[in-house]
Amino acid sequence: MRNDSSAHEKTESPGTSRPSTGAHRPLRVWPALVLVALMAVMRFGPGLMEDGRSTLWMVVVFGPMLCSLLLLIWWLAASRATGRERLLGFLGLIGVIIGVTFLLHPTMIGPGMSYLMIPMGMAAFALGAAVLARRRPLARTGVPLVLTLAGCSISLLFRNDGMTGNFGMDLHWRWTPTAEEQLLASLDAGSRKAPLVSTPAPGEVPGEADWPGFRGPNRNGRSAGPVVATDWAARPPELLWKVRVGPGWSSFAVAGDRLFTQEQRGPDEMIVCYSATDGRELWTRGLELRFDEPLGGPGPRATPTLVNGALFVTGATGMLMRLDPASGEILWQQDMREVAGRDLPMWGFAASPLVAGPVVVVHAGGSGDKGVLAFDVESGQLRWSAAAGDHSYSSPQLETVAGEPTVLMLSNEGLRLLNPETGAERLNYEWKFAGYRALQPHVLDDETILLPTGPNLGTRAIRVSKTGDGLTAEELWTSRNLKPDFSDFVVFEGNAYGFDGGIFACVDLGTGERKWKGGRYGKGQVLLLESSGLLLIASERGEAVLVRADPADHVEVARFQALEGKTWNHPVVVGDRLYLRNAEEAAGYRLPLAKAASAVLQ
Repeated sequence: MRNDSSAHEKTESPGTSRPSTGAHRPLRVWPALVLVALMAVMRFGPGLMEDGRSTLWMVVVFGPMLCSLLLLIWWLAASRATGRERLLGFLGLIGVIIGVTFLLHPTMIGPGMSYLMIPMGMAAFALGAAVLARRRPLARTGVPLVLTLAGCSISLLFRNDGMTGNFGMDLHWRWTPTAEEQLLASLDAGSRKAPLVSTPAPGEVPGEADWPGFRGPNRNGRSAGPVVATDWAARPPELLWKVRVGPGWSSFAVAGDRLFTQEQRGPDEMIVCYSATDGRELWTRGLELRFDEPLGGPGPRATPTLVNGALFVTGATGMLMRLDPASGEILWQQDMREVAGRDLPMWGFAASPLVAGPVVVVHAGGSGDKGVLAFDVESGQLRWSAAAGDHSYSSPQLETVAGEPTVLMLSNEGLRLLNPETGAERLNYEWKFAGYRALQPHVLDDETILLPTGPNLGTRAIRVSKTGDGLTAEELWTSRNLKPDFSDFVVFEGNAYGFDGGIFACVDLGTGERKWKGGRYGKGQVLLLESSGLLLIASERGEAVLVRADPADHVEVARFQALEGKTWNHPVVVGDRLYLRNAEEAAGYRLPLAKAASAVLQ
């Protein structure tokens, strides 16, 4: 009886699965499921953490791609698939990835593949194989390959307009026109190409600029205008004009009724003069040059500089020019790649020109003594050059340090202090950083300097002292409570206000300790309205936000949607006028003023 029962138990009924031995063993799927789960955690987990996507950006960007590679290794070495299955699956995966790549929108090549297409395809393959692990080899390999094709093909629906500040993709339907295409169509529907040179509108350009260039007169993001009213619900900012512009991350230089900026229009890099009153285009001047990269997108990175009736611009491909601000006529130009003997930087040339007396100074990042270049403002001839690191997206800055005029240059190597007349090195403060620096140093007084840097390192305060004929520097504090990445900060009454990753924060200047942290504005930019004791933040989403410059707490008092599209450009306030732009549009607003300020103006 016992033997008959045992024999009956071993008899397979119809539909019973085969034992896990032999040629058709079930796949070992737990490693694949762990990797898919890990892929999801890497992609979405940091976003749930405070500043996670900013500090763990390499995990967000490269982690899922690493998991995809490990999934391929799992399939080939640890899945228990048969030899034929492994070969079929491997060749099928490679074939799907190559085939879909040929059909992708050009902007999806690169980050779009590693960030979206390949991880989605590999996750679909792994999940399909897990569900069908006990099926016959053809089914459990063929169906996952079909799912891989479906997962990868989702990427065919999109184009990528660059990365957002938290390292997400700025995806749009591929069949919709880009903002740049819409601009070109509006300028010239026939050729879709704007003229390189336009006839200037009549009018005088003031000799002195109201806002000479990048971050204002001292490159410290301070506006000393009248007191702004904060009840924007009752008295909102008045829209004066809004126009389409070409892509680029330039801000404005302002002189009277003229706004000067840089943008990309198809194959041409343009310098454009707009009317501050109504947004009309007054003149354009362009060169047949285009810079484009998958993270920041196309267009110039620097802001024009207007000093003593001369306009200086740095193009993303390295062309430094002096122009007549009244007409846009090019008076001289220099190719920094040739002068510095270097290739194009990863994210283009970004240093806004600095006028220091008879010279205009830019960072070029050449080897040896070709890090910083100084050209004669009149002739354009090279006057001096100095070592200053080979990697920086910061701009040179003129300050008084230890009693003398000094050019400050922050780069991957640290901070250099240079004599503006000769380029002689006054101090080389070494604070090396393997990543990018795209921020401005901030001089608090004659001897104290704040050095911001990218994610992870934070901000450092140093004290500079005279020692004999030279300078020395000592570290006062280093704080990870202010990690501004590429969003510059401002200083007001003993505190620094800026972005700690993706969250706004206040830090004590004496100690580096955090006073408060709050307010998510993406990777925006901030401007201090000094007379009002207010911070005007241009959020990454295009909002204009007012926050009190108060160390006690984060208090947001007003906001409105000023622009559409990703906004990394620095805002400008001159008097009661607010000028904003991004890679899609520019706008001018009249800010409401407090009654006392209005009475003074009248």
